[in-house]
Amino acid sequence: MRPMATGSPRIRNKKARFNFEILETIDAGLVLEGSEVKSLRDGKCNIDEAFARVRNGEVWLYNMHIGPYEQAGQFGHDTRRVRKLLLKHREIRRFLSRAVEKGSTLVPLTVYFKRGWAKVQIGVARGKREFDKREDIKLRDTRRDIDRELARRKRGR
Repeated sequence: MRPMATGSPRIRNKKARFNFEILETIDAGLVLEGSEVKSLRDGKCNIDEAFARVRNGEVWLYNMHIGPYEQAGQFGHDTRRVRKLLLKHREIRRFLSRAVEKGSTLVPLTVYFKRGWAKVQIGVARGKREFDKREDIKLRDTRRDIDRELARRKRGR
């Protein structure tokens, strides 16, 4: 995924909003190694297949891919290692109560930098059924058609 032009990359998980209904979101810090931070700033990250789990009272992010940093050489990082998320115990307890419901999971939505610190926005999500996805596609198509018609009328054709 490509970084935004504003300088600080914001990596989004587009599949998450399509495949899941997001019930609640929270921002968490991300524990990274030095070369991971450099790669993340270059926008070399993919969170489409990533998910989070609570293990021993801590939240961990699995399957997040951060590409290798070329200048790191032999001191690079493992691209798919399990990464710890930084949350307060109160937030973990509140979040965990929603996440343990049947059919719920923790999904990363965006990865971004805030005041120099790497952050990830995770959401408690419930999987959508096929008819829900078709309804979203239909709604998106009608919005696009309406926007096109308004733009055409605004141009005066």
